[in-house]
Amino acid sequence: MGALHNGHISLIKQAQQVCDEVVCSIFVNPTQFNDPKDLEKYPRPIATDIAMLEQAGCDILFNPLVSEMYDDNEKWHLNIGELEHLLEGKFRPGHYQGVMQVVNKLFNIIKPDVAFFGQKDYQQFMVISKMVELMQMPVKLIMCPIERETDGLAMSSRNVHLTADDRQHALILSKTLSWVKANFNSDNIPQLQQQAEAMINTEPGIVLEYFEIVDGDTLFPATHQTQKVVALVAARAGKTRLIDNMLIV
Repeated sequence: MGALHNGHISLIKQAQQVCDEVVCSIFVNPTQFNDPKDLEKYPRPIATDIAMLEQAGCDILFNPLVSEMYDDNEKWHLNIGELEHLLEGKFRPGHYQGVMQVVNKLFNIIKPDVAFFGQKDYQQFMVISKMVELMQMPVKLIMCPIERETDGLAMSSRNVHLTADDRQHALILSKTLSWVKANFNSDNIPQLQQQAEAMINTEPGIVLEYFEIVDGDTLFPATHQTQKVVALVAARAGKTRLIDNMLIV
């Protein structure tokens, strides 16, 4: 959605390693916003974005108008089951329908062989994977690792809204994820989750929405038998909503 940073550019670089042509889309998609104010204030520095893409050697920028992507009376709904309503879906109802709607359009227009998405939006990757499976779309999806600032903060377009204090307090998210990874024991997942929540809740200026330790293939709570474990967090630092996650095992 623009406001590019080195996390986005890392996707371009990875795509260049395996693809003949790399297309980047920039489109602030209105159908995936629950809050009109959030849509209104979402950063749109298109000139800076274009310069970054040129410097990275991206071949094509697809930057359509809303009127080019949507008709006034357009309807969309794809049933992907519980995946839509867990974690992010619980706090942002309808969000993933908007994501699928626009990514479906993008894939039908561009017809990519491979599509690269960042791990920071872990659930989004799973949602798009489910859409591709259900609609039998001929595209391979690749999840690329989270890019972090030197202090551990996950790179995000929303970070520009953080005050200096907010940014410092926001480091508790990555610190807590790292602590869970370092102390992980499949026999005490509920206690780990409680301790993680307590760590974040005691940080000034941070309002926790969720911290969950889940099965990386289903997003259901992890158990001692879970093979692929992921911890995911969402919280507000001041007025800015941030998400992060970490692969635990």
